[in-house]
Amino acid sequence: MPILDKKLANIQAGNYTPADFIIADAKDGDIGFGRAAPVADPNKPGQHTPRATHLQAIRDMTKTGLVDIMLMSASTAERLSKEGLFEGSDVTPAIRLNDTTDIWSARGGRYREEASRHHRTARVDQARKIADLGLYSVTFSNQRDIDAENAEAYTAFRADASANNMRHFLEVFNPAFDIKLTGDADMGAFINDNIVRTLAGVMEADFPKFLKLQYNGPRAMEELASYDPASLIVGILGGSAGTARDTFELLSQAEKYGARVALFGRKIHLAESPIDIVTGMRQVVARDVTPEEAVKAYHGELQKKGIKPVRSLDDDIQITEDTLKQGA
Repeated sequence: MPILDKKLANIQAGNYTPADFIIADAKDGDIGFGRAAPVADPNKPGQHTPRATHLQAIRDMTKTGLVDIMLMSASTAERLSKEGLFEGSDVTPAIRLNDTTDIWSARGGRYREEASRHHRTARVDQARKIADLGLYSVTFSNQRDIDAENAEAYTAFRADASANNMRHFLEVFNPAFDIKLTGDADMGAFINDNIVRTLAGVMEADFPKFLKLQYNGPRAMEELASYDPASLIVGILGGSAGTARDTFELLSQAEKYGARVALFGRKIHLAESPIDIVTGMRQVVARDVTPEEAVKAYHGELQKKGIKPVRSLDDDIQITEDTLKQGA
């Protein structure tokens, strides 16, 4: 049984320990950011390195075995699978199977100013030849017709996935603009209710293996994670790069309040040393070090390797994300 499946089984059986925490490297940025997905070119201000840099970062991280899942676009997964990267590896490849309009992040684009609409470029039948795990994304915008249409698209996707024996996990973004919530409900409550409402109509055979959503604070995380831990495994997404402390603090707080999966993109991708940042993540989730200690250790590794940090230690050890300040 693959490591990922063993961890999922332990979590669902109520036998979770920190060793079962699942970490995914979200290297699917090309399907959202396009040409700007690879890291910036240090020798050409305002430009980005070629795709080869992006592919090599995936190879390097996969070979460490530090992550449980490597999430990629379909074309990236195809290329690296043909190389045999995942043969004999404990890392499970996963493919982003839809690209909703709120991840269309072309430079100068305005797509995030409007409600997210469903869209699929990748074909499930082709993706299944490479991997048996995929990501499907939904964003609830508090607009009846659009949310209903998106929910129906998710139903169609599940039928397609079932026909091709493809497992999936479900990503739920916070909307990128004011959706005019009523009463005293906050975003965490709105998201939680829509997740549970949507999945109430999904049978076990089509149920997502776990969730990927934004951390909306301790109360919202604990509320969702405690709802049905035997079947609804909650995971968090990373969001913007932030400081190293933001990365480690998010992981620590989310795990404390019930998250069992972390799928980080920019927090890994844009780190000065992605492998060292994930090493620190593993230490934090194992509770071997505190988030603050992890930042200091990370800077120590950068210094040993002669890597110039983006921020000073004093700046990088600060919590800058408002949601994390609530639980610190």
